[in-house]
Amino acid sequence: MSMKHPVHPGEVLRADVLGELGLSVTDAADRLGVSRVALSRVLNGHAAISPALALRLETANAGTARMWLTMQAAYDLARERAGGTPAVRPLDHVA
Repeated sequence: MSMKHPVHPGEVLRADVLGELGLSVTDAADRLGVSRVALSRVLNGHAAISPALALRLETANAGTARMWLTMQAAYDLARERAGGTPAVRPLDHVA
């Protein structure tokens, strides 16, 4: 069974939070205390949701910091897995 690649959490933030509230990127950035450019990079999937931004979102009642960081980690892990497995040797066998 193949797993669907998770969406970037910035897409979720854009559609499910900003979109539902009718907030522009500029308004949301102002309310969150971040630059418009920084928020735009996250919303467009060009930057990750950092722990600092996750805490700002939590403080702004836009979900928990853990939720945002879990989504980011799932996205990052899926991207790494899609890139293929690097050649490694097991750690439990001494050679």
